[in-house]
Amino acid sequence: MELRHLYTFKIVAEVKGFTKAAEVLSYAQSSVTAQIQALEEELGTKLFDRLGKKVVLTATGEKLLPYALRMLELHDAAIQELTLNNVPAGTITIGAPESLAAFRLPAIIREYTQRYPHVKIILRPGVCWELRGLARSGELDVVFLLEPEAKEHDLHIETLVMEKMAIIAPPDHPLALLPAITADDLKEETMLHTEPGCSYRTLFEKYLNSFGVFPGTDLEFWSIEAIKNCVMSGLGLSFLPLITVEKEIAEGKLQALRWNDESCRVATQIAYHKKKWLSPALQEFLKLVEQHAQTWNERSRQA
Repeated sequence: MELRHLYTFKIVAEVKGFTKAAEVLSYAQSSVTAQIQALEEELGTKLFDRLGKKVVLTATGEKLLPYALRMLELHDAAIQELTLNNVPAGTITIGAPESLAAFRLPAIIREYTQRYPHVKIILRPGVCWELRGLARSGELDVVFLLEPEAKEHDLHIETLVMEKMAIIAPPDHPLALLPAITADDLKEETMLHTEPGCSYRTLFEKYLNSFGVFPGTDLEFWSIEAIKNCVMSGLGLSFLPLITVEKEIAEGKLQALRWNDESCRVATQIAYHKKKWLSPALQEFLKLVEQHAQTWNERSRQA
């Protein structure tokens, strides 16, 4: 089995599609299809089933995946051990929710790739429960989580910074004039939510429901940028991490409502499997994350 075929197999399994895999790999879709077909012919079995626009692993594909991941990891380990001066090389696969992928990770990834140009980084967005599962299975090397602090028996999880949350509104919204708001003030409001499974959406909904508050209308968006634009246009209110709206608040386009409850607290955390082999490339990435986390905490204390 060729390693490049196994790597393509891994990516198709992760993104559940040949077109998306081609985008991730910067291949033509026909190349992705040809590599999977070559692997299937070599093994004498089908590895994927097509379900509409998605492809899913067959039972045989499910059996192959952990072996493929192990072989690819050993390949990276061999490269690290045999490279002159042990310069970090290989691939790091990272998972993160949209808010962190857009507002916490760009500076880290930019600095890392400048230091270690021989390391390829693949960033996969997702909701936290899904990302934890991918860290467990070994499909992702490391994941970032944005949710209440937690511990898992098989994952190493470290809190990097406690994130401030904000209920945002247009500056001319009546609630923006109040010295403080309560859950009761949101009864008749339209709330713009992130996707189902988003940890802070779930946390906020439970908080409101605990006071018997069920907002008048719920709208659902799978994009933070779309939510911000809709709030600015007066469509409703939203509950988002402060880091995602700081720029718009500073520009006077959005208002963070004054809200005294501290029960809806989430943390930016980093997680990986406790038995994960930490390659030199991954070790250097984790060190850089720690350095940036120190800066985040300093800024948070000063705010």
